[in-house]
Amino acid sequence: MPLYDCMLLLKPHVKKEAIMDLVSRVGRHVYSRNGVLTELKSFGTIQLGYGIKKLSGRYYQGQLMQMTMMATPNINKELHYLNKEDRLLRWLLVKHRDTKYGLEFLNEDDGQLDLSQLPRGNLYDDEDEDDDDDDDDEYDENPENGGEH
Repeated sequence: MPLYDCMLLLKPHVKKEAIMDLVSRVGRHVYSRNGVLTELKSFGTIQLGYGIKKLSGRYYQGQLMQMTMMATPNINKELHYLNKEDRLLRWLLVKHRDTKYGLEFLNEDDGQLDLSQLPRGNLYDDEDEDDDDDDDDEYDENPENGGEH
């Protein structure tokens, strides 16, 4: 199952209980389709770059939530009931690309990393070590010149 991020932008006056009700409703929907909710983040109230016009007015702030989930690919079509949700300003579903999780990751190369294939070397080249000695010529440590160059 691919990994998705569902971003929910709610109206700023919505109470926490109503937010949790909406999030749990989406979570139950994902679980009923054999999906897994892996992470839930709240970014709190954020300022929007432009006003979002709804029937109840124009909103310049919103409460942002992020739900990360592993779900079936048709989850996008199944979440369209969120369009009728009056507490939401916007919602967005983003699919993570080129990521492998669970058995997909373990089956690739039998889950073993062969360290002998990694290149060996230093972070610093040995040739550059002598370049640091040139800095001593810039300063005259002779006190007779007053420490000037």
